Amino acid sequence: MSLNTVIIQGRLTADIELKNTQSGKSVTSFTVAVDTGYGDKKVASFLDCVAWDKTAIFIQQYFFKGSLIIVEGRLQTRSYEDKQGNKRKATEIVANQVHFAESKKSGFDEIERNVKAAGIDIQPVESDFTEIGTDDDLPF
Repeated sequence: MSLNTVIIQGRLTADIELKNTQSGKSVTSFTVAVDTGYGDKKVASFLDCVAWDKTAIFIQQYFFKGSLIIVEGRLQTRSYEDKQGNKRKATEIVANQVHFAESKKSGFDEIERNVKAAGIDIQPVESDFTEIGTDDDLPF
């Protein structure tokens, strides 16, 4: 039995570009900047990731450059040949699941800015909903 599980949290370094393979599978490759250490010893590692099918589509729809993301997956190493014919090796995280790591409020603010920048007018919806409490009201 072997164990190969990776969980990272960091920020996307670029907007997500969704591609399709010749067989029609959705795929995206992206990089996550993960900070380690603290203070003067804080450094960032830039980790390459790949996601397939529904996970790739989900990331492309809901995440953008600078988003704080949690990626769960496995580490994979693959060999390939570059355009000059040189043999190369790539190590990447194959994402099985991703999670939002931003607060709902900060994530919504970014979405709202993007929608307004696209020239789409959004209007608040009137509701009879009454807030019954907040997390601060919980006894634990």
